[in-house]
Amino acid sequence: LSLKFALSNTSIRTATIPLERLLTANDAGAENSAPLLLVLFGGSSASSLAGLLEREASFPFMCIDDVGDDNTKYNAYQIAKWCSLASPEVRRLVQQTSREMKQARLVEDAQIHTKCPKYEQAIAMCFDNKGMVTGDNVEGKNLPEKARGKVRDRYEGETKLALVTTDRQSGFDRMLASVPYKGAVLNLTSAFWFEKTKHIIKNHILDVPHPYVSIVKKCKPFPIEFVVRSYMTGSTSTSIWKNYQDGVRNYCGHVLPEGMKKNQKLWANILTPTTKEAVDRPISAEGVISEEWMTQEDWDICADAALKVFALGQKVAAEHGLILVDTKFEFGRDEATNEILLIDEVLTPDSSRYWLASSYEEQIAQGKEPENIDKEFLRLWFRDNCDPYKDEVVPDAPRDLVLELSRRYISLYEMITWKDFDFEHGGQEDDIAEAIESSLM
Repeated sequence: LSLKFALSNTSIRTATIPLERLLTANDAGAENSAPLLLVLFGGSSASSLAGLLEREASFPFMCIDDVGDDNTKYNAYQIAKWCSLASPEVRRLVQQTSREMKQARLVEDAQIHTKCPKYEQAIAMCFDNKGMVTGDNVEGKNLPEKARGKVRDRYEGETKLALVTTDRQSGFDRMLASVPYKGAVLNLTSAFWFEKTKHIIKNHILDVPHPYVSIVKKCKPFPIEFVVRSYMTGSTSTSIWKNYQDGVRNYCGHVLPEGMKKNQKLWANILTPTTKEAVDRPISAEGVISEEWMTQEDWDICADAALKVFALGQKVAAEHGLILVDTKFEFGRDEATNEILLIDEVLTPDSSRYWLASSYEEQIAQGKEPENIDKEFLRLWFRDNCDPYKDEVVPDAPRDLVLELSRRYISLYEMITWKDFDFEHGGQEDDIAEAIESSLM
């Protein structure tokens, strides 16, 4: 009650106390006395006392029968709800706890759902039958030449592109594994967000003819990544926390005060762009213009859209039990119309950082890292079992780790979109080729 709801003015009495003594305790009922709520915990003595209080007491009371250790938090919540009638601060904390409990139930449901036999069997079957989409067997007589990226392959038509997001898992500048359904998760998550944000800014999507395939407009990308951040976190050389640790107090044009802590929420969502160079570097809005990466007009359009799309993403994520921490956006100019469009991927588990909302406050208060549906464990396994930067050949990723990584991707997809994942199209690269050919012709 004290830690969670700021209810420190509490005292304990025995259930066998004579009624007349209880009624005078703490001046209960006296004129100008503080509001009092009496809580009776289980047992026959408490039941007897409750009957007397119904007739004699001028203050409210409540009875709690189940007093086991497992119900401590829930019982405190019920008590605090009554106390919130007399305190705006307690009311605020009760409302926050109510949100956290809902968010925790959403997370629990997603985890249980994706661990059910149907999901486990589908993921295992795809892996064991080597049904992952690697892009190596996407073949067709009328397919354009393929441009292969780390994860995504591109096929160029006369007026549009086909983008195939594969199941390839990269890291340490190499291929680490193929993860069942990962490509579909990323592609369909982007499709969800492109549809949800098209009222803010138009995007390059023309069609999604297959879970792994997006047909998009041809665009000339701007050479800037629009990174939006809401929390002081990150570990890469361009991240806000790493720069802050290194003494940087003016980061991408934002003045950072002294005394900030890792993972704390920033004063506002901020835009921290990076350049697309051999080695990316953080840059301010002023630097983007003065170094002629973009014009002021183009920058203003993209910056405004990035912040608005991120804010909508945060709202949806919060409703779904998640915190959208940071992300990167890319924009390009439509080669046909000259319009600026949102391109690439949007708010996916790979381009964004998501934390679990229900436990954030408690984790930070205890000095712990925020909880998340972690995807880094596979990279850590390679780091612990070989030198992934230097070894010519690295060991195969363990089956159980790959299957768990697949489940976590699918779990994030379902939490973000509130849609059940469809396993129908795993590994059917002939279907992918057909979708590309029919869409680009």
